[in-house]
Amino acid sequence: MAKFAFLIIVSVASLISTEGTPAIRVVGGETATEGQFPYQISLRRNGLHSCGGSIITKDFVLTAAHCVGYNDDDDKFILHDPKTLTIRAGSTDRFMGGALVRVVEIIAHENYADLLNDVALLRLEDPLIFSKLIQPIPLASSEVPSGEKIVISGWGRLEHGGDIPRHLQWNTLSVLSRSECKDRIPYDTDALICLDHDVDNGACNGDSGGPATYNGEVVGIAGFVTGGCGSSYPDGYAKVYYHVDWIKKHSNL
Repeated sequence: MAKFAFLIIVSVASLISTEGTPAIRVVGGETATEGQFPYQISLRRNGLHSCGGSIITKDFVLTAAHCVGYNDDDDKFILHDPKTLTIRAGSTDRFMGGALVRVVEIIAHENYADLLNDVALLRLEDPLIFSKLIQPIPLASSEVPSGEKIVISGWGRLEHGGDIPRHLQWNTLSVLSRSECKDRIPYDTDALICLDHDVDNGACNGDSGGPATYNGEVVGIAGFVTGGCGSSYPDGYAKVYYHVDWIKKHSNL
């Protein structure tokens, strides 16, 4: 059976990245231009990039639950101290530029477990000031049809076990239906959006929590890869449309 791996940079075993352990970038992608993805943020823990996220209001960022906590020895999910987290918005350079804002509250889905309900919100200490480089993105308003093209972005590794890029990367993937996804990976739920890609393309460590977008809306939250980055298996993203009520309830939307 194929093995799942989160896309966060933290350790060799997980796909969340840190400066010390290379994070996965969008594999096979292109370098983003300034202002191309004004909703994209870099989530930083203790000053180092670990995940991506999407600006949804001036006060809230949408990301993955596995980006904001860990499982203890009793397999209980423990949130990180918000004081250790900041976001960088308005820059394609993960080292500099844009606005650096502290996180004051983490709201992870109460039913998060492994790959299910992998959704979280970050409340910011100071409201973002919107500009051409910093903008919110609307939440998914409907299901995305099978076969449609989706844009993903992030600072994940450029290849499995490869380097973490300094500049934001992006790529285009295709949506699979639930039945098509089930045939490819041993995971079946309506809460997942399954994204197909060519070999040596797709999401990787460091992309966790980042956006998948369609028609100007965020439709997915980067979650996991199967068989390593850029494998022949599709990538798994939490489906925003499935979680839209939870997101609205816990943010000021």
